[in-house]
Amino acid sequence: MAQRRLEDRVAVVTGSTSGIGAAIARAFAAEGARVVVSGRRAARGEEVAAAIRGAGGQAVFQQTDVRQPEDCRRLCRRTEEELGGLDILVNNAAIFPRASLAETTVEFWDAIFEINVRGAFLCSQAAVPLMRARGGGAIVNIGSGHAFNCWERLFAYGCSKGALYAMTMHMARALAPDHIRVNWITVGWVLTEKELDIQLGDGHDAEWLKAHQAHLPMGQYNTVDDIAAACVYLASDDAQRLTAADLNLTAALCIRV
Repeated sequence: MAQRRLEDRVAVVTGSTSGIGAAIARAFAAEGARVVVSGRRAARGEEVAAAIRGAGGQAVFQQTDVRQPEDCRRLCRRTEEELGGLDILVNNAAIFPRASLAETTVEFWDAIFEINVRGAFLCSQAAVPLMRARGGGAIVNIGSGHAFNCWERLFAYGCSKGALYAMTMHMARALAPDHIRVNWITVGWVLTEKELDIQLGDGHDAEWLKAHQAHLPMGQYNTVDDIAAACVYLASDDAQRLTAADLNLTAALCIRV
């Protein structure tokens, strides 16, 4: 049997109670990592962790609100105490409500930045000392094509992902001497449970989404497994010299010259 790429690694995936985060947690466990599933929804998180264990992997759930500094520190403390350290952090937790510039209130703006940017900063800051103690590590920030493609109804969300992109690059340079690699994935259109709820709220049913698929550059939506596979690569020794990378996983939906 081929060596699993994340054997003996310990990983934390934020926002992994469903969707992309849950797929990343499952993929990491399948590659041999001991995984901490985290998020605000305890019942869903416990289900994800239990499913991973049922498939033969190792996983625990830690309820975490990334808006709270102590929650982020507690997440990393439990990871160290229970699993022996921390090698990989995926900053996936995010929200993406719709609003135009004119509709964006201060409260709306702050709510998005508090999770999408501040949460990633707080988790990374708590994780770095543990990675440094193990001689290095990998941080993967889950981005979006909306950091670069401007769409009126995702004004604040796009700005928050643009800020996360900049933070990725600054962190990559700051942490290179510690052999902590920091990379970004430009995520395309993924029909997660949350995204489907929003599309239905906008009046777009399953038939509309199926018809719209034909107009995408590759004629396909991205899947959660696409993103999970990219995270496995970026977290593994296959990418041991790769840092400050923008891995474009938009199925050609977002191409920048």
